[in-house]
Amino acid sequence: MFSGFYIVSLLLFTFSAGAQLSTRSLRTNYRYNPLGTDEPRPAFSWKLHSQVRAAMQKAYELRVFTQPGTKTIWTSGKVSSDQNLHVEYKGPALTSATRYFWQVRVWDNRNKVSAWSEPALWETGLLQTDDWKAQWITSVRETGGKAAPAAEFRKVFRINGPIKSARLYTTALGLYETFLNGSRISEDCLAPGWTSYNHRIQYQTYDVTAQLKPGDNAALTMVGDGWYRGNLGYKGSRAIYGREAALLYQLVITYADGRKQYVVSDNSWQSAFDGPVRASDIYNGEVYDARRERPASLPGFDAKNWLGVRSMNAPAGKLVAPVGPAVKKQERIRPVKITRLGPQELLVDFGQNLVGWAILRLKGRPGDSVHVQHAEVLDKEGRFYTENLRAAAQQNTFVLDGKERWYSPRFTWQGFRYLRITGYRGLPDSSSLMARALYSDMDPNGTFLTSNALVNQLQHNIQWGQKGNFIDVPTDCPQRDERLGWTGDAQVFFNTAAFNMDVSGFFIKWLRDLKADQLPNGMVPAVIPDIREQANSGSAGWGDASTIIPWNFYLAYGDRALLDSQYNSMKAWVGYIRSMSKNDLWNSGRHYGDWLFYELDDDRDGKSAITDKYLIAQAFWAASLQHVIDAARILGREQDEKQYTAMLKDVKNAFMREYVTPSGRLVSGSQTAYVLALHFDLLPEALRSQAAERLVENIRSYNDHLTTGFLGTPYLCHVLSRFGYNDIAYRLLLQETYPSWLYPVKKGATTIWERWDGIKPNGTFQTAKMNSFNHYAYGAIGEWMYRQMAGIGQEPGSTAYKKILIAPKPGGGFSEVKATLETGNGKVLSAWTLKEGKFNLTVEVPANSTARIILPAAAGAAVAEGNAPLEKATGLSRVTRLGNDLQVEAGSGRYEFSYVQKK
Repeated sequence: MFSGFYIVSLLLFTFSAGAQLSTRSLRTNYRYNPLGTDEPRPAFSWKLHSQVRAAMQKAYELRVFTQPGTKTIWTSGKVSSDQNLHVEYKGPALTSATRYFWQVRVWDNRNKVSAWSEPALWETGLLQTDDWKAQWITSVRETGGKAAPAAEFRKVFRINGPIKSARLYTTALGLYETFLNGSRISEDCLAPGWTSYNHRIQYQTYDVTAQLKPGDNAALTMVGDGWYRGNLGYKGSRAIYGREAALLYQLVITYADGRKQYVVSDNSWQSAFDGPVRASDIYNGEVYDARRERPASLPGFDAKNWLGVRSMNAPAGKLVAPVGPAVKKQERIRPVKITRLGPQELLVDFGQNLVGWAILRLKGRPGDSVHVQHAEVLDKEGRFYTENLRAAAQQNTFVLDGKERWYSPRFTWQGFRYLRITGYRGLPDSSSLMARALYSDMDPNGTFLTSNALVNQLQHNIQWGQKGNFIDVPTDCPQRDERLGWTGDAQVFFNTAAFNMDVSGFFIKWLRDLKADQLPNGMVPAVIPDIREQANSGSAGWGDASTIIPWNFYLAYGDRALLDSQYNSMKAWVGYIRSMSKNDLWNSGRHYGDWLFYELDDDRDGKSAITDKYLIAQAFWAASLQHVIDAARILGREQDEKQYTAMLKDVKNAFMREYVTPSGRLVSGSQTAYVLALHFDLLPEALRSQAAERLVENIRSYNDHLTTGFLGTPYLCHVLSRFGYNDIAYRLLLQETYPSWLYPVKKGATTIWERWDGIKPNGTFQTAKMNSFNHYAYGAIGEWMYRQMAGIGQEPGSTAYKKILIAPKPGGGFSEVKATLETGNGKVLSAWTLKEGKFNLTVEVPANSTARIILPAAAGAAVAEGNAPLEKATGLSRVTRLGNDLQVEAGSGRYEFSYVQKK
């Protein structure tokens, strides 16, 4: 309960605030009310809400306390600032395992003050090594790293008296699920997640107060192989990080009278390998024997077949609290078609390629085995196709116990649209069979909708490709024997990912692993976490994830602390390139190049779009240097800024000497070569226009088709729009024949393909060795769709959409485009229609942001905003002509512009 003085103070500020001003969406370190954080100086963010136009924050005040109604332990005082993101806590040092509350109030540009916000909370984890009283334990029975049933660990403990609270701090070597008194304690899946285990191991914090009871209590944790000791990578490796499953478990019970009780993993626990999970592997699936289920709660707790445990030395990795979202169960999808293939064989189509679990309600004779295989596609004859899975079995087996029950796996996942079910005598229907999507629990950030159904399906495919491959790390694919955190894929897709979902915590976590796995010489492995399989580590466009993602993260979220934390990693990468270069040219090493570019099988005419790998390397060196320069400027590293600026000049000069002829032609005439040279500003101003013309000539020579691979595709349409060829960009977007974005859509794709021609025009497949039908890299076109079609962007120098640029570029025959983006300040909307020359644009600008709005072809037109002429609209500060367009400067609010475009 709030104390009397606290209620009085709230009422006082409420009466002085006015009903139109408030604060919402309070977050600590990007998360809502997080439990178990280990940041010594958490950062607070909030959103300003106002019902009036052009509302801006002019000042704020924060206060922090340990209980509502108690004395504050820190207050910021009134701070004159419009900052509402990443405001750092500057109070006394935080203590472990403590709950803190915070509130904020703000003053706006009309001298109104809001009421204090509702309290938000965060809770610290175990901040010091000495806070851990638990020991790492493993079974006395050793597996030697070989496949084995899931390990189980159990403990019976007693509670004496009423309890106030209980917190469980736990993790495992392997994937774990933990139970108290027979109930699973969390909806988190695939915990503790995949980190660079040799450097960092995540532990989770759970509030388990409600799951304990007076008297005897039973703790049980199951640990599957997972990334830690299961099959991992495409070379048949397993047990890369360690051989044995292990558990770390610390339950802290606080009694009502203040006593504390610790239930910790130690030699008093027991272990077993006799539970229902008989095998679990990320690639091969799971075997679950329902006959072996046993009570996980008292009484009984199945005293048979339990072994001892042994304590073990702590692994090398430091225990860290999660900063990103947990993997959770998401959408439920019911089958669209179930076909009987034989007496005990069924084919199921869910109509959507997804990543997660098939969940079945089954009943059969005890001992019957039901096998569930997973596939992404059928072949052209309609047969189940699994050759592209390579060595990954992607099969779950459920051994029935005679009772009707739901079956699903625990320590694996599959990428699939289709199931082949064998061994089942019944015929499940849509009520007893479903697919459950599984991905990191990221908030939706953006929406995008147009008048073109194929483009809408493309956006759908981009989003589902992101969902399916953002499972704790940004994987390349979710189905075959790979599923690795390829740096190049993440780099090219980051900006699109940030439009679709809030990927802040997700990428903070992954970038920390990138920094941890970066070699002492600065080389960045091709996959993060690093499993040391890639000969091309240090590859251009892949290692550059270390510079490109942190800088773009800063632009998207305005987080200077993230930029600062990654800065030495950024410098180390360009230092590595420098060490590999000679005469300012990066012309050594093995590179992936423009991966999966357009290539003909029998190329007698030289039409394959091959781009010199060292030209690409030089271009990305320049790009990374520019990002280091930009970061140095933001962080106040003046000497670094000067040093890298001089280096960038030398690198660009070397590019000109090596790869550009005196007439301005690139030695590689591919689309990717011209795109990179133009996008990264490698050419002097005088040569850029003709380079853009040559790019367009190349596109036309391929009958208006793109030929770019992973590294050229993300920038292709941006470059075309930048240099005045927006019509060509639209033409590429709307191209329906191979190679194009809409070709897979026309082939029935529901996610993005790895290859432009994963399924060939004749219905046959590309090589089965590498042919994923859920691979998000080419979905990077999504950024262009948001930025150019809808026109949602930022002013140069702005971050976190503080200064918004709304500049839609209609074209391509679209009559309608609508997009939203949830920013740190709130929702941005840009929605336009164009019918018979009449253009309507609706814009929403969140409070504490401003916008410059470009009205296309509006110069000389009679423009209305709402029901009034443009010049009489409130919230607009200036209207100026910009060529054939009008430029409008606006504060926060919703605006509706309409006019007949002037030709």
